[in-house]
Amino acid sequence: MNTDITTSSAPKFPVPHKNFSLEIKGNKTEINISSYEDHFLVIATQIGTMGTILHARKDEGVSINPTFNVSLIFGKRDEPMLGACARQLIEHISLSGSSKALVLSLGLKDHSTETLKGIIYAVIDNCMW
Repeated sequence: MNTDITTSSAPKFPVPHKNFSLEIKGNKTEINISSYEDHFLVIATQIGTMGTILHARKDEGVSINPTFNVSLIFGKRDEPMLGACARQLIEHISLSGSSKALVLSLGLKDHSTETLKGIIYAVIDNCMW
């Protein structure tokens, strides 16, 4: 995995965000992280479109151990690793102390574990929570 990250210096977007690209397994991967009042929006694309969209949140309850809910909004239903990617990110968000939910869009050419791990690491390294 090549982790050369380039950052965009585009005009101000009205929502706090980070936009960068990196190469994962030979595929240019564009990542945008936006921080809204109650959600984080993470878009990772290798195909120039949004792709599969997932929603992940921490369930508030009386249990000591947190539980997380990941649901597919639309897209590939036969790719369980996409849901695992969303779960890893929402767990990291929760551990950082944020209670915001996550909307994750994955438009990928390659759905391998290595690609998804590369996306998770890149998002965590550039997190806004």
